Amino acid sequence: MNLSQLNEIAIKAALSAGKIIQKYMNDDIKVEKKEGGVSYASQVVTAVDLECEKVILSYLLPSCDEFGIALLSEETEDDGSRLEKDFFWCIDPMDGTLAFINKQPGFSVSIALIAKDGTPRIGIVFDPSTDTLYHAIKGKGAFKNGSPWQIKHVNDHLTYVTDRKLKDTPRAAEIESLLYAHVKKLGLNGLIEIAGAGSVLNAILVLENGPACMLKYPKKESGGGSLWDFAATACIYQELGLPSTNFEGGRLDLNRNNGTFMNHKGVYYTNLTNG
Repeated sequence: MNLSQLNEIAIKAALSAGKIIQKYMNDDIKVEKKEGGVSYASQVVTAVDLECEKVILSYLLPSCDEFGIALLSEETEDDGSRLEKDFFWCIDPMDGTLAFINKQPGFSVSIALIAKDGTPRIGIVFDPSTDTLYHAIKGKGAFKNGSPWQIKHVNDHLTYVTDRKLKDTPRAAEIESLLYAHVKKLGLNGLIEIAGAGSVLNAILVLENGPACMLKYPKKESGGGSLWDFAATACIYQELGLPSTNFEGGRLDLNRNNGTFMNHKGVYYTNLTNG
């Protein structure tokens, strides 16, 4: 399978969806509810999400037919084909819908190609607010706006990146203790927080604001993000040589067979080492 060819197709799909988002991002958009996890963010959808999905599929469906690739997209019911075919596209047409509704940065387009064993092969993220494209191909590195991406730490503090503020997060004291352990170990001057983006751009913000991390504890309730929230960025981290794991440090299961939510083992993305 030609990953470079598929990558180019997926980039065109992501940029086309991004143009749709840019067209609407200053408008007042009607919000509808869908079946999701326990959080409000996982239950909201707009016509823009659906329009983005439609244009992305117009690019990707021909490749599904040609190469026998399965498909998993946030706004379409999981048909289970990802468990049968060798590869599947994993799509979030617009991650961070809540930020989009509130006219705040933090939304993005995310497309990944995942192998049947749950390992990422292609990861693409487009940030419409900054017009920035991030992508990675297994074995070929990570790129920002088409150039090889070199991560540089510019801060003397630890950045904690999160969808909701620490004070509003369950187990906040445990998270704070863990974060300050990193601060002490790395000899940093304290902790700052970046809150409010969707999971996809949160992972990117960790890379852009190192030393930094984002995490989600395992939990029994449905939620904690879904496969499409982490698939593309897992590939980018993989190519940068940085950890994107479950909370205990194990491999992310990006093709779990009993659902799409990632609540069962949590996630842990870190950018703590420089070079």
